[in-house]
Amino acid sequence: MHYLNISFSHKNSTMEIREKLSYSDQYHLNACLTKLHNHEAINEVMLISTCNRMEVFSSCNDVRLATEHVFAMLSEHSEISVDELEGRADVFDDSSAIHHLFAVASSLDSIVVGETQIAGQIKDAFRYAGDHNFGGKKLARAVHHAFKCAAKVRNITDISSKPVSIASVAVSLLKSVLKEIDGKKALIIGVGEMSEITAKHLLSSGADVYVMNRTKEHADAFAEANGTKVLDYSELPIAVNEFEILFTATSAPKAIITDELIKPCDFDRYWFDMALPRDISCHKDERINLYVIDDLKNIVDENMSAREDSARMAHGIVGRSTVEFFELLDTLDVEPIIKEIYSKAFEAANAESDRVINSGYIPKEYSDQVRKMGEQVIKRFLHDMTYKMRNNSDESKSDTMAGAMLSSMKKHSCDAPNGHACEFFVKGKINEKK
Repeated sequence: MHYLNISFSHKNSTMEIREKLSYSDQYHLNACLTKLHNHEAINEVMLISTCNRMEVFSSCNDVRLATEHVFAMLSEHSEISVDELEGRADVFDDSSAIHHLFAVASSLDSIVVGETQIAGQIKDAFRYAGDHNFGGKKLARAVHHAFKCAAKVRNITDISSKPVSIASVAVSLLKSVLKEIDGKKALIIGVGEMSEITAKHLLSSGADVYVMNRTKEHADAFAEANGTKVLDYSELPIAVNEFEILFTATSAPKAIITDELIKPCDFDRYWFDMALPRDISCHKDERINLYVIDDLKNIVDENMSAREDSARMAHGIVGRSTVEFFELLDTLDVEPIIKEIYSKAFEAANAESDRVINSGYIPKEYSDQVRKMGEQVIKRFLHDMTYKMRNNSDESKSDTMAGAMLSSMKKHSCDAPNGHACEFFVKGKINEKK
């Protein structure tokens, strides 16, 4: 079994490339995961698709075949040649794949180091894979330990002591170009986490914040929870020409603000498109200041400089956590344990056979039959237990069983794996491809 991670991110791909690779609705996401999962080389798979990255993380039995299939699938979806995708992607396998996953979960690979949104995005990706039978025990173990690593990074370093997100950076950028936003009207389109963070930052700066969403009930709930006002989505053509400040963060499959809606205005407008695919598609207008995700680079560089020491310490934690993860996998390989159990059991049976024969309880001419009977008894006794060790669908119970057996055969109990090391944060049955 191998781990494989094929990554397209802000580090190696332009926004246009990431847009083409993104999956804006669950129908196409499910279709992609189905085709990936059905390939003979891929056992389990999840897809992390955010505004800054698109990654395919999988458990596979053949790295080369799995890699070729992933690139072929992504090329078909994005209409980008396989050669270009291979030239851009970062491909990680086994220990490097786990190291990368741990770094991403710890927010060390984000545009804004220390931002908090990536944790929820990975959880959502894994939950979706598990709920739709694409994820199993191997991915569950890796993702669970990725969050254990991320927790260590948060607790030991101060990299997230002042949580920063793309939304908060966007508001900071607004403040740097527009000196005063107190009392100014601002419109947020979309009601997700990004919009919620934006609203909080704008409100704390004294802005008069409105929210708009295709589903009116969602906008109403958002407004009640965050203290904003609501505009009906039908007013979008009017609003884009009335509001000086505009933030968009929807999951729309294509642009919702285009040239057809935009009219000339006698004031400057400041628009922040935080969506991928992008919400705004318009030609250059000298009075429209449009900022997209990649425009946050300067503030991000400042963020990196301020957190350099913490980031260095965090990378050390990720490295150690990766080593510990593979040490754990080695201890949880049940086959050597099962072999040791049978070996010790046969040794005990043969010793007892020799004892009863040498004591004269059984004639020596029956020694072969006695030994064979002893071995058959051992095999019958151990069959059900070892079958469950190999096939137990509850990974945490399987780990506990393996750990107990290993502990009983070793001098030091610390050789046994932690029985709770692989509990899953997603409830329900974990599926595994047969």
